[in-house]
Amino acid sequence: MLIPFDDYPVHQTALPLAHAGASHPDHYDRFWFNGYTEDTYFAVALGIYPNRSVIDGAFSVVRDGVQRSVFASGPAPRDRTHTQVGPLSVEIVDPLRVNRVRVNAREHGIEADLTFTARTPACEESRHTRWSGSRAWMDATRATSLGTWSGGLKVAGKKLRLPRAVYGTKDRSWGLRPVADPAVAAPGEAETDPQVFFLWAPLNFDDRCLHFMLFEDAEGIPWARTGAVLPLLGENDPVTGGAPIREVSVRHAVRWAPGLRRSQGASLVLALPEGPQTVELEPVLTFRMSGAGYSHPDYPHGRWHGGPVVAGEDHDVDDLDGLAPEQIHVQQVVRAKWEDRTGLGVLEQLVIGPHAPSGFADLLDGALPGAVSGHPLG
Repeated sequence: MLIPFDDYPVHQTALPLAHAGASHPDHYDRFWFNGYTEDTYFAVALGIYPNRSVIDGAFSVVRDGVQRSVFASGPAPRDRTHTQVGPLSVEIVDPLRVNRVRVNAREHGIEADLTFTARTPACEESRHTRWSGSRAWMDATRATSLGTWSGGLKVAGKKLRLPRAVYGTKDRSWGLRPVADPAVAAPGEAETDPQVFFLWAPLNFDDRCLHFMLFEDAEGIPWARTGAVLPLLGENDPVTGGAPIREVSVRHAVRWAPGLRRSQGASLVLALPEGPQTVELEPVLTFRMSGAGYSHPDYPHGRWHGGPVVAGEDHDVDDLDGLAPEQIHVQQVVRAKWEDRTGLGVLEQLVIGPHAPSGFADLLDGALPGAVSGHPLG
């Protein structure tokens, strides 16, 4: 099956571009964005699941103690450049530099016309590859850019007054990742117990940015990690091949909130040539990723709903606390202190199953008082 983008010289196999990932049902290709101040957070997700014939997306806002979301899903378009579903669209204005996000869901209390402009080149994280028996459970590439937002946002009919430039992050990822209605294991092959320990921390500072990503197994052994100091892009700088991204080794310590799987602070120690430097993270606002479809009970990524559907929801954030499986995955807006720099970013956390360094032993047990993950920071 041909699509318009087949006219570009971008093929990597003998197949047309519509044929993705050797037809694996969990193949995905997704945009993710966030934007944040100390009292407001918004998130955008839009993904195509070509082997499930689904496109879906969500836009969610946390403000004044309420998390409000709109979800949309429908049949995947044949033309992959048509990145719109229901009231939500993501436009590539300038590849790897400028995107425009629009939402027209007044009936669900969200309207937006926002433009993301990258401050940094995209950081290609280490490949995320994990096996479950003989099956690939995850095999994905992600590119992370930090940037700023401009434009307008209305929530519940009220236009939000945002600073002139709002910090945020763009995440473009693709490959294999578990999505709704998971693929069935082969006959005789046992399913493995779920275990995930994931941290993701893109941090904005005035003169540079910092990015940290980590997956660990149940014993605390990393199987994918990235640490990088990112230079700022000048107006005429190339988005690739310009100022180098500086890879760094990072140690971490997450101080867990008692009874939860959510941080009440964290430290990152960077191994730099001039000596170790510590970045302290202080949470100021929490977003539950279910608001953008992650593990949502009704609108998870990649689920076929029988045709186009648009839905909305809102929750008092105090009602979303706890250890419910759909609320474990969070992003926290964090104040960041790095030597004499102060900045703002996010610390994403997804911790399911045992993780010995954190003291987690079961599927979703809460942290004991004083629990700290990571390795001694000495």
